[in-house]
Amino acid sequence: MAIFNLGNNFMSKKKITYEELIKKGGRFENYSEEAEYISSLIQTGSISPILSGGTNGKKPALPLKYWIYEEEPDYSAYLEEIKYKLSNLIKIDFYMKHPDIYLRERKYVLMLNEYLIKNRKRLDVKISENERSFDIWRLEKFLSGRAINGSEGKIGAGELLRHCGMGMDMLNVYRTAEPMAYYVKERLTPQNILISENLDPFYGMRKYLMEGERLIFGTEFNTLIYGGGKKVSSIFADFDDFAEEYMKNPSNTFYYIGDLDYEGIGIFEGLYRKLHSSFRLEPFMEGYMALLTNIEFSLLPHAKEGQNRNVGEIFFSFFDADTTEQIKSILKEGHYIPQEKLSIMDYRVD
Repeated sequence: MAIFNLGNNFMSKKKITYEELIKKGGRFENYSEEAEYISSLIQTGSISPILSGGTNGKKPALPLKYWIYEEEPDYSAYLEEIKYKLSNLIKIDFYMKHPDIYLRERKYVLMLNEYLIKNRKRLDVKISENERSFDIWRLEKFLSGRAINGSEGKIGAGELLRHCGMGMDMLNVYRTAEPMAYYVKERLTPQNILISENLDPFYGMRKYLMEGERLIFGTEFNTLIYGGGKKVSSIFADFDDFAEEYMKNPSNTFYYIGDLDYEGIGIFEGLYRKLHSSFRLEPFMEGYMALLTNIEFSLLPHAKEGQNRNVGEIFFSFFDADTTEQIKSILKEGHYIPQEKLSIMDYRVD
């Protein structure tokens, strides 16, 4: 779109088709009325024909394409506002080039601007996305993705922040996840912490330790964490913010146990990539070996269809070659071993 000065007004010039013009004009009874409407627009200078675009072949023949001239709003006051009234935390480059978008988003930019100027110290305290969103805009779900219905379409917080040259990190927020469910027998360090993929085994192991036992398959555990399948990744995303201090001790060792299937292995490997730079994490070998004992291959359940089979070698690197081959053969045949194969009756090693 070209913008130029015509007298004292700024005008925009853009291409428009015959059909679009007619649609803008409303309802016409016949072609004669359409032709009369187009001719009147040409006479008033609202449009000019693009002769190279061809004609419609009717009588009278009318061009198929036109230049349409429309008066542009005067953005000078808003450009002054952008340059001189916005916080130095808001970058103005985008809005200086796109004052029309600034005008559309202005209400929410100014609310952010006021917060940055008057309440900047509140950013020193890390709070949730929804809490910060309400604190700034009085809209608790804006930051977490709920768009606002503006007069000219929807406005999203992510887009608005990009236009302001700001990242979510500048608002010092965390994204809430499912609360971490865990059981603590003792808060000593260092200690072994066991993460259970599934809920029933978590309850069973918790009951076992609450009854005075200390060892599960010969290994002492003082903390159990319920992983909740794939949710375990989101649980540990904010581990530094929400875990008890003793859990974050780097001398602790985390163990993981879940279903012996592609999905369970994938969950472990995803968690390993997230945690291994900060904590020691490994499969609970004694538990997995117990899953593999006394199994009848033909009686194993069939794995769910559609599982992602694209697992790596992280999980298998903890096992010897024979055990790795045994697990892989079970998986290749479409079977799996659920974690629920083990119960409170199996945890004690005589």
